[in-house]
Amino acid sequence: MFTGIDEVDWASLRHAYGSAEDVPGWLRALASTDPAERATALDGIYSTVHHQGRVYDSTLACVPFLFRLAAREEVRDRGAVLELLVSIGAQSEDRDGRAREAVCAGAEGFVALTGDPDPAVRAAAAGALVRFLDRPARALRVLGRRLRAERDDHVLLALTETLGLFVRRYPAHADGAVDLLAEQSAAPYAPGLRLAALGQLALGAPDRLPADLVPTAVRLLRERSAHRLRETRPAGSDTLVGRIRRLRPSDEEGSHLLRTLHLALGDRTDDRSALLAGQLTSPDPVDRCNAVWMAAALLRGWRGEHTGSVQLLGAQLPTEHDRLREGAVSVLAELFLLAAPAADDLHALVAARPDLWTHRWERCSPILGSPLKALARSGDPRAVPALAQLLAGPAAPADLGFELAQLGRAAAPLAPALRHRLGRIPLASPSAARLAAPLLSAVRAVGDREAVPEVLRLLSGAPGDLGARDTVAQEAIRTLEALGAASRAAPLLHALLRTRHAATAAGALWSAEGDTATVLPVLLDQLRQADPANRRIAARQLGRLGPAARAALPELRRAVASAPVRERTTAACAVWQIDADPEPVLPVLRAAWTETPRTRGPIARCLTGMGPAAAPLRDLVAAELAAPRRHTAREGGCGGTHDIPEDEALLRTCREVLARL
Repeated sequence: MFTGIDEVDWASLRHAYGSAEDVPGWLRALASTDPAERATALDGIYSTVHHQGRVYDSTLACVPFLFRLAAREEVRDRGAVLELLVSIGAQSEDRDGRAREAVCAGAEGFVALTGDPDPAVRAAAAGALVRFLDRPARALRVLGRRLRAERDDHVLLALTETLGLFVRRYPAHADGAVDLLAEQSAAPYAPGLRLAALGQLALGAPDRLPADLVPTAVRLLRERSAHRLRETRPAGSDTLVGRIRRLRPSDEEGSHLLRTLHLALGDRTDDRSALLAGQLTSPDPVDRCNAVWMAAALLRGWRGEHTGSVQLLGAQLPTEHDRLREGAVSVLAELFLLAAPAADDLHALVAARPDLWTHRWERCSPILGSPLKALARSGDPRAVPALAQLLAGPAAPADLGFELAQLGRAAAPLAPALRHRLGRIPLASPSAARLAAPLLSAVRAVGDREAVPEVLRLLSGAPGDLGARDTVAQEAIRTLEALGAASRAAPLLHALLRTRHAATAAGALWSAEGDTATVLPVLLDQLRQADPANRRIAARQLGRLGPAARAALPELRRAVASAPVRERTTAACAVWQIDADPEPVLPVLRAAWTETPRTRGPIARCLTGMGPAAAPLRDLVAAELAAPRRHTAREGGCGGTHDIPEDEALLRTCREVLARL
């Protein structure tokens, strides 16, 4: 296995962390009889020689020895060694062709390994065969023979996925593989294998799917789950292990099968919603738990009529399965107003479980618990009594104000408590801004003018030499302006014209006094500052001045021509508000809308103000309303806290734009 390994000058070769002199030790350890030693060696190779998919000279030097290890039956964990080889060849394909060439050179070895006694080796070898054997017809013949002979369920699933990979990789040779997948998708094959075949057909040959795809998939899922439960149910279900399994259900294979099908269905949101309905009504809580996370991906990435899915998420809350309940609540908390169809279930959980009103990570301050957070974000006023109790307590969650703000005027009964908490913020404390920002957000949402003295205290009372006043100034100015009370802070605002909050203070002064001579020079100066955030604020404030800010047009037009996209968009909207000439502005807005989806919200708001002058961009707005995917959707399905409400706000604004046209 290791003939010639000492003849390689490993010390002169490199990996991610320097000299590769430690690599031969890891290669030898892969053949160890000690499982811990093998695992450590595999981790070492992945983290250095194959770090983040990069190719080093030591990576290429390892490949022949990995092939030898994979071919020796006495070596344990050869499936993991094969997976490492596949990863080296596949992940580096787009970065450095040398590693792929090295693996392809030994690809004939994968043919023999598809019949290896070790199921893990057979499974890994099948995928390697399709990726690296540059003879697709031969690869398909080998897969077909293996499929007929294989008896291990996990290897059969791997072969099915490999056939799907073959269809996508070699479309000119795909007919035979598609026929095999279609055969596997029907009786008498096992439910899991049929689900896997349907997922691969959906990815590569959707025209071969059955017309009743969703009902068929749901039926197969339930048949598979019933079989899995019979196989895995412990003899004594009231044991500690049994209770843990009930509280933390898991089925990675089933999750993978359904995720593949959802991925393949893509923009077919009606079918995906119907599939989710089948998953979320399954008798098996494990299926429902998997479905919750697939619902998260659908709701986060796609628009549509989601009422039914949201109601079914709410139906998961009264359960003894902690993981299922926690998952459903977590997804509902992302939905904000879209969670309204589940509000009754959220309220029932909040009422029944006060212990879930807050959550505390180790050594951290408490935060608002997900059930109460989701109920508040849905806009349901039934969240108010619980929030009131927390506000009145000694340790209210620091983020409570942000969530309370989602209730708007429905949270008006909490205004006195908000004022009380604002008044207790220690002005000289470094935590003043962290404590004040959520509460000020809530005051703005409630519209509590009686809180003006407390806001003025935050703005004026902190000692300037500690920087505490500066940390809360932005939020305090915004709050005073929102409450129509900026005139009461005029002296302070004038003083802030000489600080980094000059643009925000100038805007507030303009709303209070309308004194162009005072604020225009300040805003022009801010347009020339190095901080792009300040430049954007200044441009927005200049737009509010309208024609009175004509002196700013040359500087704004320079920004429109050459600034980064977010700044360019803000400047273009300001130019329109000041000059009312759409011709130089609309091409800039069109380009930004197309190139940078995150600019669409501000652009749509600008188009609303333009009225009929926005007609040349009607096609963008109409296309946005017709698009199935959210403009905030991210690769992999992950997202930010406000992605869904931001997208829903864009849709509402787009409808308003069309109405005004």
